[in-house]
Amino acid sequence: MGLVGGRYVARKWLHRARARGAGWSRRVLVVGDAPHVLELVHTLRREPYAGYRVVGACIPDALLAPVPQRLGDVPVVGSFRSILESARAASVDTVAVTASGELTAARLRRLGWQMEGTGIDLVLAPALTDVAGPRIHTRPVAGLPLIHVEAPEFMGTRKIVKGFVDRFTAIVGLTLALPVLTVIAIAIKLDTKGPVIFRQIRVGQGGREFGVYKFRTMVVNADEMLAKLAARNEHDGLLFKMRKDPRVTRVGRILRKYSLDELPQLINVLVGHMSLVGPRPPLPSEVARYDGDIARRLLVKPGITGLWQVSGRSDLSWEDGLRLDLYYVENWSLAADVVIMWKTIGAVMASRGAY
Repeated sequence: MGLVGGRYVARKWLHRARARGAGWSRRVLVVGDAPHVLELVHTLRREPYAGYRVVGACIPDALLAPVPQRLGDVPVVGSFRSILESARAASVDTVAVTASGELTAARLRRLGWQMEGTGIDLVLAPALTDVAGPRIHTRPVAGLPLIHVEAPEFMGTRKIVKGFVDRFTAIVGLTLALPVLTVIAIAIKLDTKGPVIFRQIRVGQGGREFGVYKFRTMVVNADEMLAKLAARNEHDGLLFKMRKDPRVTRVGRILRKYSLDELPQLINVLVGHMSLVGPRPPLPSEVARYDGDIARRLLVKPGITGLWQVSGRSDLSWEDGLRLDLYYVENWSLAADVVIMWKTIGAVMASRGAY
């Protein structure tokens, strides 16, 4: 246990140091077409704790101008004809190659030969993103390292086990939390007039609507006030969020800070409308504006907690929240659920993004 604890503390220290820009990261030269370079740079910067810091880019010769260029804030330090020279000049540790029509298999093979003995790593970044490791298998076929991607699992034995674990945990949770639920109910009743439990229609798996239960944290006429507050929305995308929402009651602010208003959703888990872990349950008005990839959120049951909650909750942009939800839909696992529930405790205690 001491070894495991030590490794965990060391890893967290390293992640925080990388996120602060305090070193311990690999210097990366990104090679590829401009759009793919920008996409890879965005992906690497989104998770700085991974330890890859982009310091330059090489783009096709035809795109180079006689004057120095930049892609966003990334300097273009060379072309496909000078990848190795540019890597040495920028003192990089890694050359990351992304998609480009000009980087043929033969050209990549020669680049690998040129980099032998330089101490610089060569990595290939496929266009496929947000796929978890267990779903990816590399299989050499006729000299080609083909990447086999397993289909997401939306039914089967693991889903049955997940449902059993959800319901069992909900029963235990409701039993243990009964004294807390009672105290919260009394506090809400003494604070403002209105019902203790707030029931709101949400959309679940397969687009089926259900009533989600929460402790009431707003005044009774909160929905009527929403139209007047729409212009003060502090969130992008389809969500409405305000850090100092005047509709939230005094008790409600405390409940929201520590996510205690979500406890009645254990009833939703018990009856099968929700899961312990999953995407945020959307409103029907949000689903009505879904298009394209967003609708894939409805392939699984919504959850009380999820990747969005342990990654910043309301502080996340709509794009980042959606990306995390879709990542969970595609790559869920029982082990990942346990990790998310464990991280939820820390996120709740720190009240990150809670308002």
